[in-house]
Amino acid sequence: MPTYRTPGVYVEELSNLPPSVAEVSTAIPAFFGYTERGTGVARINTLLEFERRFGGPRPRAFVVRTRPEDPAKPAGSRIIDSIRREDGLQHNLHASLSLFFKNGGGSCYIVSVGDYSAVPEASHFEAGLALLAKEDEPTLIVLTDAVNLDAAGYYAVAQQALAQCQKLGDRFTILDVKDGDVDALREGIGANNLMYGAAYHPYLQTTISYHYDEAQVTIEDGSEKPAVTLASIKSGDKPETALYNTIRTALAAQRVVLPSSAAIAGVYAQVDRDRGVWKAPANVGIASVIGPVTKINSEEQELLNVDPNAGKSINAIRAFAGKGTLVWGARTLAGNDNEWRYVPVRRLFITIEESCQKATSFAVFEPNDATTWLKVKGMIESYLYGLWEKGGLAGPNPEAAYFVNVGLGKTMTTQDVLEGRMNIEIGVAAVRPAEFIVLRFSHKLQEA
Repeated sequence: MPTYRTPGVYVEELSNLPPSVAEVSTAIPAFFGYTERGTGVARINTLLEFERRFGGPRPRAFVVRTRPEDPAKPAGSRIIDSIRREDGLQHNLHASLSLFFKNGGGSCYIVSVGDYSAVPEASHFEAGLALLAKEDEPTLIVLTDAVNLDAAGYYAVAQQALAQCQKLGDRFTILDVKDGDVDALREGIGANNLMYGAAYHPYLQTTISYHYDEAQVTIEDGSEKPAVTLASIKSGDKPETALYNTIRTALAAQRVVLPSSAAIAGVYAQVDRDRGVWKAPANVGIASVIGPVTKINSEEQELLNVDPNAGKSINAIRAFAGKGTLVWGARTLAGNDNEWRYVPVRRLFITIEESCQKATSFAVFEPNDATTWLKVKGMIESYLYGLWEKGGLAGPNPEAAYFVNVGLGKTMTTQDVLEGRMNIEIGVAAVRPAEFIVLRFSHKLQEA
């Protein structure tokens, strides 16, 4: 109570409403990779922002082999016989970001671990993870360019990403099956922190064209004459406009193959925004792709979805006639765990835990008494009630969907109070996806 010494009328405002829980962002990925320039961590909202900060895609080198259109007239017009890429290493970050935004992605973080001249090393990504650990906002880890490491290096980095998710408790890792080797993933990923990650297979044939420099496109005609470049046939003494346009068209048809994790991160963001983090990011179409590089049927997916040995489930991306390319799985790597089997359940708990943790910080150093307990309980219950109304929690009524307990004799002893502890117990009934829908049919005998 304030002390008044001068006669007069004073106004006091009393706060009767409990503070509220502001839900944290649920799909803010951090992409790891090599960039044209700059290193470090930066938050971006568009591909243009990325290019301003880190530069553009790495140009690819091509060799175009041509042959005479009419073998009887070697000096006549030429057509394309074959096209091959010369540089084996592909930096995925720029194209992956493009795919992320095209699939509904929004704000994200970029962790640049080096420039295009760097030879990929696991230590680069380990240093990037150390930088990311200092950032609070990211909720997804996407190891975009780490697939260029060898299998041992990639899965060692993946294990560290999962460990960071477990330690911080506020993020989730999306992994790729490197080179499509499912057994290598299950062997290399280890046995710890599997509930904090999910793996997707196979890679995707996208509609994104390669970026190239015309001076790095070499044209061969099968003769002993020196090879020329695409730039030279356009601006030389005798421009070959027809061949130039033909090659340009053919190069535009060369499509980038990418690991699926960036597209999946976009799907996560889209589903979270449209439905909620509790909705499984599955049975959702992937945009800007021609299809998965490998077609998977139901029998093959059985071995991916259910791993009887170690429970390391892998989510399939499948092409369905008339539907396009769909995400057809929603399991974490802990696929045999009844508590944390499903991606939306794990991510819903991450969201609730992080949101409540941030919201209850007001109570630190407040009196550890019934007044503070009531404020905390009312705040959390109000938040959980809102989730239940939206369909994020299971139960016919709020009492069946969640509970919040706090108080002396309930969650605390007198010793807890003396030690400055306020224990709050929160239980929620998360909705779980209907993974297997069984329709049972039988004959019904004629009754009349």
